[in-house]
Amino acid sequence: MTDKLAILLAKKGALLADGATGTTLFDMKLEAGEAPELWNFTQPEKIETLHQGFVDSGSDIILTNSFGGTCHRLKLHHADDKVFEINKKAAEIACKVAATADREVIVAGSVGPTGELLVPLGTLTYEVAVESFKEQMEGLIAGGVDVLWIETMSSPEEINAAAEAANAVNMPYVVTASFDTAGRTMMGLAPKDFHSVITAVKLKPTAIGANCGVGASDLLSSVLDMTEAAPGTTIIAKANCGIPVIKGDKVVYSGSAELMSDYVKLALDAGARIIGGCCGTSTEHLKAMRKALDEHLPSIQPRPDLDKIQAAIGPMVNSKAVPIVEKDRGDRKRRRRA
Repeated sequence: MTDKLAILLAKKGALLADGATGTTLFDMKLEAGEAPELWNFTQPEKIETLHQGFVDSGSDIILTNSFGGTCHRLKLHHADDKVFEINKKAAEIACKVAATADREVIVAGSVGPTGELLVPLGTLTYEVAVESFKEQMEGLIAGGVDVLWIETMSSPEEINAAAEAANAVNMPYVVTASFDTAGRTMMGLAPKDFHSVITAVKLKPTAIGANCGVGASDLLSSVLDMTEAAPGTTIIAKANCGIPVIKGDKVVYSGSAELMSDYVKLALDAGARIIGGCCGTSTEHLKAMRKALDEHLPSIQPRPDLDKIQAAIGPMVNSKAVPIVEKDRGDRKRRRRA
């Protein structure tokens, strides 16, 4: 097992991850209620275009179109008997794009939450969760991914289940959570405790971090907590592009290319070493982020505080009663990376 992500990170010092999958696919006419993962077969050229746009914009890491690739999510689309095939195809499309790049690009197998609650709050047992993640991961590995990217997590138990599955398939992995509920995940996990939550496995993640949530300022607050609690840990920052605003039947993100450029600089100064964008982050945002990362990396800046972050990229909103924006396909119980 070779940890290509860790090797590239050691070589380059900091890496740029990709942008928004869901937002981009909706711009490509993905319909509400439609499973993006099925486009790996029905619209593979559009998924290839998605990845190519991120690579052309400077991303060092691209995530497969497999966020909802467990049997629990796919059963809602009568595709739970095709978990292996769907995830394998997602990986193959991303690997095809990465192989044509003029530099090394890491293909990360996106693994989102099951959308189910584990016992005793729900009916999903820990053992079944592990097997579900393992089934998805085996498909991603067969398709050629370099690392497993467990993301948008909320429950410590589900995080451990996914980590145990990654150990079972003997694959490097990272884990990110969404701290979108008054500075914690929906299930109560605080950023400062994230580094110690994975207890059930021998092989620990290559990196941990935060993705999605509310806005970039809120996510950087989580990064500050994580880097302070675990200074030697590789931290991922994958923030939404500004604040989501509902306009008519659309969710629009307020972040400009300048804002996301400033976010990259602040994330580096806060201690993050893998930085990308989540909901609303387009290729134009990523180009500005690439430039910011390349130009800011050699400099040594003081660690920012919340006042500096908010002055640069806007106020935090996580402490307010903000409705959770649905980034999914119509089922309010499920959440996805957009």
